Order: sequence, then C-alpha cells, then structure tokens
Amino acid sequence: MKQIILFVICFLTGVNISAQSQYTISGTIKDSRNGEALIGVAVTLADKSTVGTRTNDYGFYSITLEQGPQRLRAKYIGFKEEFKEITLDGDKTINWELESKQSLKEVNIKAKRKDDNISKAQMGTETINIKEIAKVPVLFGEKDVLKTIQLLPGVKSAGEGNAGFNVRGGSTDQNLILLDEAPVYNASHLLGFFSTFNSDAIKDATIIKGNSPANYGGRLSSVLDVRMKEGNNKKFAVNGGIGLISSRLTVEGPIQKEKSSFMLSGRRTYVDVFLQMSEEFKKNSLYFYDFNAKANYKINEKNRIYLSGYFGRDVLGFGDIFGIDWGNATGTLRWNSLISKKLFSNTSLIYSDYDYNIKITSGSTKFNINSNITDLNFKEDFTYFLNPKNTIKFGLNAIHHNLTPTRFQGDSIDNTALKKGRKSLEGGLYLTNTMTPSAKWSLDYGLRLSTFTILGGDKYNRFEGDKRVDSFDLISQRFGKTYLSPEPRFTANYIINDSSSVKIGYARNTQHLHLLSNSTSTSPTDQWIGNSYNIRPEISDQISIGYSRNFDDNNYELNVEGYYKNLQNQVDYKNGADINTAVDVESELLYGDGRAYGLELTFKKKTGKLTGWIGYTLSRTERNIDGINIGDWYVARQDRTHDLSIVGIYQLTERWSVSALFVYNTGNAVTFPSGKYNIGGQTQFYYTERNGYRMPAYHRVDVSATWEGKTNKKFQSSWNIGLYNIYGRENAYLIQFRDNPSNANETQALQYALFKFVPSITYNFKF
Repeated sequence: MKQIILFVICFLTGVNISAQSQYTISGTIKDSRNGEALIGVAVTLADKSTVGTRTNDYGFYSITLEQGPQRLRAKYIGFKEEFKEITLDGDKTINWELESKQSLKEVNIKAKRKDDNISKAQMGTETINIKEIAKVPVLFGEKDVLKTIQLLPGVKSAGEGNAGFNVRGGSTDQNLILLDEAPVYNASHLLGFFSTFNSDAIKDATIIKGNSPANYGGRLSSVLDVRMKEGNNKKFAVNGGIGLISSRLTVEGPIQKEKSSFMLSGRRTYVDVFLQMSEEFKKNSLYFYDFNAKANYKINEKNRIYLSGYFGRDVLGFGDIFGIDWGNATGTLRWNSLISKKLFSNTSLIYSDYDYNIKITSGSTKFNINSNITDLNFKEDFTYFLNPKNTIKFGLNAIHHNLTPTRFQGDSIDNTALKKGRKSLEGGLYLTNTMTPSAKWSLDYGLRLSTFTILGGDKYNRFEGDKRVDSFDLISQRFGKTYLSPEPRFTANYIINDSSSVKIGYARNTQHLHLLSNSTSTSPTDQWIGNSYNIRPEISDQISIGYSRNFDDNNYELNVEGYYKNLQNQVDYKNGADINTAVDVESELLYGDGRAYGLELTFKKKTGKLTGWIGYTLSRTERNIDGINIGDWYVARQDRTHDLSIVGIYQLTERWSVSALFVYNTGNAVTFPSGKYNIGGQTQFYYTERNGYRMPAYHRVDVSATWEGKTNKKFQSSWNIGLYNIYGRENAYLIQFRDNPSNANETQALQYALFKFVPSITYNFKF
C-alpha cells in the first residue's frame, strides 16, 4: 500500500526517486527596516533561476537541493538582491533581511517580480501597489484600495459614490472580500463614497478574477485578499493624514524588539462637526469611523502568533425622525508553525459580524428595522514544499453562519412574530499543487470540496411558482438539507520565450450565500440569505485563455485575457417584487441560468518618470430565468459593453509628481417604463423588457498633484491636491419619470447627478 501511495504522489508531482543526498534550506525573509514579512520573494540558485521557490503569505520559504556547495539568490522588486554561499551538508535554517534600494523613501511593496506575468501560471491576478494608491486621484482625496481595483480591466464600479464592484459579469455579492482572512460583508463607508480599508493599515492587497487557487472558496467571481501590516518590530513609527472631511493616524512599534510588535490605526470623518455649526442641521448626524489593530509575538524560531481586529461604524441621522447605523467587526487569531523544514502550517480562528439598525419616529409611533450576519470560522492551512518543482497546499475550514433576516420591531408590531436567525454550517476541504515540470511549463491544479448544511432553529418553506407546497420547521440542533459541491481548478502557463507566454485555465466555483437587494448598487440595508429548500448553490464554470508579452527588459507589459463563464442557479426577482415587506422573501425569487464572456486588455508602463496603465474590457453578461422577459435571454443589470480606464503618474521633479485618470463605460442596464395608463386619476407606468434600457454613458477625468516635503531620518511629509471630475460632467446617478405638468399625456425623464466638481487637499506625515 505504501508503494502505491508513493507512486501516486510521484505521478501527480513529477517527482523522480533518486539515491543522491538532498537537504532542505528553509527560513523567513523580512524587510530590514521594520521586520515585516515579505510575500512572494524569489529564492533561487544564483546561476539557475528556474530552480527555486517563493516565500508564502507569511514570508516563509523552503527549498530542497543536492548536497554540496550552493549559491542562493533572494530577489524582490524594490529591494537589493542578496546572495548567500553555503555548503549544503545537512538541513539548514537561513533567514534573510532584505534592504531597500532607497533607504529613506517608502518602498513599492509588491508580491511579484517584474516578469511574474510571464513566469507564473496564475491568471486574472493583480497585486495592488500600496504606494501607487497614494498618487491615483480619487474622490475626496482619500487613497482607497477598492477605488483603485475598479480601474483594472474586468473589474467594474457598481456606480458613482459606491464601493461595490462587479468582476467579469458577477454581481457585487459574488466577490469574496477578506481582511486578514475574515470575510467583510459590506466594504463601504458613507453610503459607498469610502471603503472600509484604511490604506495606512494595509500591507498588501491581491485580487483574483475567477481563477482562484483551491484554498479560496465561497464566491463565484473574485477574491480580494487584504492583509494588514504586522507592525514595526525594530522602532516606533507614526504616520497619518489630515484631509478636508477625514483624518487618520497609525502608530506601530516593537513590544519586545525583534520579537513582538503592534500596529494601531484609526480614521474618522468630521462632517458632523460642520453640521453642529448650523442651527438648521445641528441635530443631524453624518460620520464614520474605523479602527485597525494587530499584534504578533514570536514564541520561538518555529512558532509565531498573530492577533488582529477591525471595527468600523457609520452613523446617519436626521434629528429624532430617522437614524441608521451599520458596521463591520472582525477578529483573527492566527498561529504560524514550522512543523518541519518542508511543512508549514497556519491555524486560524476567525470572527466576522455585519449588522445594520434603522430607527424611525412617526408622530408617537416608533419602530426599528435591523438585520445581521455573524460568522465563526476555523481554518487550517498547510504548505508542503515537496521539492523545487512542487509546492503542495492542503487544508480545511468550517464556518458557522448565523443570519438574521430583516426584522421590524415597534409599538404596533407583535414582537412574538419576529423572524428568527437562520443558522448554517459551511465547510471546505482542498488540495492544490503548484508545479514547474520544466523551464517552459508551470501548472497550478487542485480540487476543493465545499459543503453547506442547514441547521435547525427556524422554519423553511418550499415554493413552486407562487404556491407554498411544503414546510420544514427544524428544531434547534437538527441538521437539515446538505449541499455537496466538488470544485476542480486548473491553470497552465507555457513560456514561449523570455518575453512572452500563453496561459489557459478552468475553474469551478460554488457560492452558498446570496445578497438580496432592490437597488441597482450595494446598500447598507441589503440582506444576506443562505441556501435553503428553494435556493440552491450558485455555480460558475469559467474557462479563460491569455497571452502576456513584456517589452524593453520587462519595463512595458501587455496582457490579454479572454473568458467565458457558464452560470447555474442564478437568483433574480419576480416582476414587482418587494423583498423588504414580503412575509417570506423566498416567495419573491426566481432561479435560472446565466452566461458572461469578454476580452480584457492591459498595457502597463512600469518604470521611468511616466508610469501607469491602460485597461479595456469588452464584455457581455446575460441571464435566462423562467418568469422574466417571457423566458428569453436578457442582459443582467451589471452588464456593460465597454469599460476603459487610463491612469498616468508623472514624476516632474524629485519632490513634485502629478497624476491623472480617465474613465469611460457604457451605462448600466436598467428597466424603464415602456408606456403608461391612468387609473382613477393616477398614472401607472407599464414595464416590459427586464433591463431593456441603458443609462447614459459614464465618463470623467480626475487630476492630482503631490508635493514631497524635505525628508530626513526622523520626519517625512507631503501634500496632495486633487480635483475630481475636472470638466464637470454630470453623470447620471438616477433617472425618474413623471407626467409633464403642462401636458399629462407626455412623460418627463428627470436625471439626477451626485457630483460635478469635487476638490480635495490632504496633508500626510510620517515620523
């Protein structure tokens, strides 16, 4: 039996059994300035770059080589290359601290090499340059990860003033957003004008568009994996910024030098302070705040623990009449352990909570509306560095969901009829291998097995059409229906030559949680719901093919990717559905198929005084659901034919830089009235084709300038000045229809815009 198992492993990984002695070199690689672990550092033989490995998400690497003298190289963009010469006569631990090429200036932190688009098998993946974010012009001058990724091809904004985004035809809920492994269910502040991610607290962020490795699961369209800084373990540091409507402050430093560290970061808007100056608005509220914290402790050379958390809240109120607040809370306790020279483990306990509360007063009547989702998650991940050609990852996770649908409570509402929380258990097992069988080929393949089980404690109805045909009243601790979904994943990369490669990939993704919304973009009052006896897991099968080409010693980069997604069990609403007042929201839902396909092009200039990129997407997203559009295919509301973004950053002098961006996209698909009729003196509009009309095309230009103050060893500062929508385009946010006051037989369309010109100024400091 052991021989059979050994044969299978050798077959899957391409391992050759050899009698020659081999030993393993392992260790961690960190930034010499602050002790932060560096992700994606290439550790190779100095004279043979195809033999090597990369550091994982926690800065750990392991490489097995032949006995004898070896010369290793550690290479990472923005840092000096380092070499180590060793005589390999046994297993060794070698830790590295890489020095920045610019010791006094902030470094471009990227988890990739300049030629990663050529050499790696992974497709549809972008790592966000945190330094670049600071210079890209954005609304209110607040640097923002979510706003930046919306400038990438295949990633589309859900609308102006909205933090939601759509990836390759998926809806906003089909994106898995993680903050230190904890899911974030609503990543927006101030109704979408800001995101929950304070960039000062972020170490790196990576978005994967559909072809995610098997260790990720739970969403159809993308993964946005955001990691917080670990804290400077060498010295204390403070940085922050003061803007027109918000300020932020981050403090980090060692608890015990080079053994433990902490990071604290806070941000708050102060629009409410200005409201207090007005007698008319002094009783109103409009602000948000968020707080990030992280600490880590090195137990010994093989074990380290991390504790991180996030808490954010929005508050909006109009006197005593109306008030709404919503927010996220997350917590992650993580234990990294080096079990052996080749086996690395990460054990995590994760907490995530999102809720909203609405208070309304009408005369003497008061009532509340609230909803929340709470997760408890156990996650175990292993990385096994089998040899320089194979890195195996495997693990499991189990999530306990507690979803409370929208509940109404008040003076005239019977509290005994409140909706109960729905509990469920979501699980996943995965195995994946990153393989480099030759200098030309690299592969990434694996399998994920996801499960979802309904747990007792609530009543579930089953519908056929408009009729309830069955009911399941599950008592607490009882297991209900279980869904089991295998998810194979595969990508392959063939290197044509030093400057070009072609890629192909296939991925199946399954989604067990679904977001219900009556609006065209994300809203704090949108509600999450899990699989049930009506709602089945959404399934996506995506095939993609790509071509990458670099020019001028990797200083210019061209990437072209085409994709096709087949979608099953898609959720949409019946005509005239109102999910907020329905006794059972599932009676308002319909189910069917979908498809999305498109072409994405990116051209980047990565070095020199002028840097930036051009991104273009040509795409189509459609649905086919019985009961909608007489059974014919119709475009989904997130469908956009064309999406173009141009971003440029120019370094004028050592201290002055300017940047600009242009965006253009086809208007959102919407359902407008096709006619009207009069009943009892009241006009009623008549609707026919679902999403059969378009909003006007959207476009704008933003500019900004950054001035760097004089830098010394103790203090750095900068000013950023920007103008959003420089030519004052009044892009349509909402279009409403009404009778013409002068002639009731005519219909007027009223267009509303959010912004015309929005200036910003921000002062940033670091010491």
